[in-house]
Amino acid sequence: MRWLLAVVGLLLAGCDAPVDDATVALRVPPTFDAPPESAFNRLTPEKVNLGERLFFDPLLSRDRTVSCSSCHLPEVAFADPRRLSAGVEGRVGERNSPSLVNVVYETGLFWDGASPSLEAQVFGPLESPDEMDIRLDTLLARLANDPGYRMEFDLVFGEGPTAQNFAQALAAYQRTIVSGGGRYDDWLMGEPDALTDDEQRGLALFEGKAGCIDCHSGPRLTNRSLANNGLALDLAHADSGRARITGDPADFGLFKVPSLRNVTLTAPYMHDGRFGTLAEIIDHYDAGGTGVRNQDPRVQPLRLTPQEKTHLLAFLDTLTDDEIHAGVPY
Repeated sequence: MRWLLAVVGLLLAGCDAPVDDATVALRVPPTFDAPPESAFNRLTPEKVNLGERLFFDPLLSRDRTVSCSSCHLPEVAFADPRRLSAGVEGRVGERNSPSLVNVVYETGLFWDGASPSLEAQVFGPLESPDEMDIRLDTLLARLANDPGYRMEFDLVFGEGPTAQNFAQALAAYQRTIVSGGGRYDDWLMGEPDALTDDEQRGLALFEGKAGCIDCHSGPRLTNRSLANNGLALDLAHADSGRARITGDPADFGLFKVPSLRNVTLTAPYMHDGRFGTLAEIIDHYDAGGTGVRNQDPRVQPLRLTPQEKTHLLAFLDTLTDDEIHAGVPY
């Protein structure tokens, strides 16, 4: 966590110097709250464009083979279709990369909630040996020596690349990755024919017998908490989740509750990508987890019938958004 301790104070201390007063207005479904705004990182078009260029550029990795988009693919809702995400030289990490859609609403990023902001989050993948494996000073030198980047940073920030403005640019682009609504939103807006009969039965199970809504609530279908959902762990090589950050045994196995938006696009599932299908997830919760140490008491056997599982799957399909917006223009 040395990257986090080193940069959080820096990022929270300064403000950017945009080239003009224009800002990017995010479009979200009417069922969503207004996206939170950063007091020190306004979304100007120039900054978002610079962040988008950085997001897709493998120059950000040590051997110039891995970009942010390598593990957050736009075609699968900015998630990773591989079970475990891979970095430079094909090194495989311990976790599956989650979707970045609607990340503008998130606090406590990463599966263990370690990062307090998108700006701070930027530095974790950069210095991780299993991801981009590059020193920050090396990266900043690369950017400063690139005439195009040097000109863009000067245009947007009035100075060359620094840790702060680099993080602000990448975070600005990621804040524009938002959902465009879907049939579930139409239902929430009062359209009675937006869901089929089977999908409505699945929604009733989601909110009732299956108890999914206990954690997957609100328009984004997450309560933004951390929980131990009863996944069996290899204790010899266990990813202890939040406890890895806090050292508190009470946090063992706690991981962020992900949004279920676009969930049909973002397989595989769970922090380690162990489940390849939504049916496997439903079976896991139907069984009441595995009884692992520190399992959340809300995870209990559900005794769903095969037909009820089919209805739940039908409802989950309605959570796919019509569009996912990213970048400029809006």
